[in-house]
Amino acid sequence: MSAADTTTAKVPPARPSTPPGAGPVAGGAAGPGQRRRRTGGGTALPWALLAPCLLVLLLVLGYPLARLVTLSFQKFGQPQLWGFQEPESVGFANFTRILGDSEFWSVVVRTVVFAGGAVVLTMVLGMLIALLLQRVSRWVRTLINIALVASWGMPVIVATAIFKWLFDTDYGVLNWLLSRLPGVDMSGHNWFASGPEGLAVIMLLVVWGAVPFVAVTLSAGLTQVPRELEEAARLDGAGAWGVFRYVTLPVLKPIIVMLTTLSVIWDMGVFPQVFVMRNGHPEAEFQLLTTYSYDKAFVVNDYGGGSAIALVTVLLLLGVVAVYMRQMLRIGEVE
Repeated sequence: MSAADTTTAKVPPARPSTPPGAGPVAGGAAGPGQRRRRTGGGTALPWALLAPCLLVLLLVLGYPLARLVTLSFQKFGQPQLWGFQEPESVGFANFTRILGDSEFWSVVVRTVVFAGGAVVLTMVLGMLIALLLQRVSRWVRTLINIALVASWGMPVIVATAIFKWLFDTDYGVLNWLLSRLPGVDMSGHNWFASGPEGLAVIMLLVVWGAVPFVAVTLSAGLTQVPRELEEAARLDGAGAWGVFRYVTLPVLKPIIVMLTTLSVIWDMGVFPQVFVMRNGHPEAEFQLLTTYSYDKAFVVNDYGGGSAIALVTVLLLLGVVAVYMRQMLRIGEVE
């Protein structure tokens, strides 16, 4: 063998090039076309996984909502319910009738005031309890959390029965305690003799059941507030209120917006507390939109008018959801 043969390097054959858009060679990287196909499949996969849940929601909520809309545009009473007469389309007559009724607007105002008061009390008390949980010892925090979860998990009917006993005219614990104060005689006081007092009691019942969720959620949110920002604010001369206003609240704003919106929706839809507290027959001064719609539909047997009231309630709640989505989008733009 010559020296030229020993020093000549053997060059490996060139790998055939892959034309654009073609698939990858064996063991090679994916081509652009395959990457696009994989991206498309990845986009469809989440929707495929959500499809069963969306189908269940459509079946559970879609049909009742469609039926509600249909009934609100019909004359549907007891004869139609028993099949003696066919439902009669009346267009917007049900809406015209309820919107022109002064009693309906009184119920709307009462519902808004009731829900607004309950939401404010719930958020204030929930925030105070959440701040308290950050400043107590571990075992006290555990006891408070157990009490909060126990009160939150109590069935509404049981909680309503307890409140009825607490505010009972003859055997109520609250009347007995208040009568022990000097110069106060609350024996035999009827808390439900007037609408404002009775609704205040029901509002306390609603707040008592809603505060635990708000307090636990805000307490979890407070753990995400940077301690460095709080210390820097204190070094700059900010007091407790200044730190809370300029450091804590901005961090908790997304959670507060979410909790406030959920509280408005829940408190606008209060039904069992009023219904059970008034023994299934709420008086006129205790009527909220939910109980008013129920009475129109199942007591007066005006299912078309009751459906129209319920649909108006749904539209009001959709307005609240729209405000919530707008606030969340603004928060996302700022971040």
